Amino acid sequence: SECIPDLFGFAPVEGRRVEASFDGGTMTSDAGSLLLGSADRAIGLIDRLARCFNDQRQANLIEHSVRTLIGQRVFGLALGYEDLNDHDLLRADPLLATAVGVRDPLGANRRRAGDRGKALAGKSTLNRLEHAPLLPSRYHKIGHDRVAIEGLFVDLFLQAHRSPPEQITQETLIHFRDCHDHTVQIMDTLENYRDAGSDL
Repeated sequence: SECIPDLFGFAPVEGRRVEASFDGGTMTSDAGSLLLGSADRAIGLIDRLARCFNDQRQANLIEHSVRTLIGQRVFGLALGYEDLNDHDLLRADPLLATAVGVRDPLGANRRRAGDRGKALAGKSTLNRLEHAPLLPSRYHKIGHDRVAIEGLFVDLFLQAHRSPPEQITQETLIHFRDCHDHTVQIMDTLENYRDAGSDL
């Protein structure tokens, strides 16, 4: 017979032990978020991407940092949740909250009673992040640095190689073009949302 462990251990998150077991306790259907969290800690993508944003919100009123919002959105996309509406359910997923690095993954200590049990942000909060203009404004308190985001993609590409390529070959050109195209799509989407929102 094969020996199948009943308990799987993962790297601690924010000093908390993370284990996967089959005892039927608090459950998730997206255990892949733990692997995403481990990969993120290895390359620091979410922290580095969060530094490309300018947060002018009042710190004492914030429950979700830019880092947490970006982590939630990026991990959600990586898990196949493209629509912001999906986050109305995902915001109560303690495993996703753990992977993102939320200190209270069950959301038990949220300020508003209606938010308790939901550690992550809802679709409206994530929508405001996606509509972030280049510079914060009166109604949009989070801005982004387009050049810094594009530079991050280049840095990630270069770090994915043992040594930086001496020249751009056809192979690296295709990779750069794909990274650039995706970056432009993301930036265009942000700006289109901002423009559409300002017409309302």
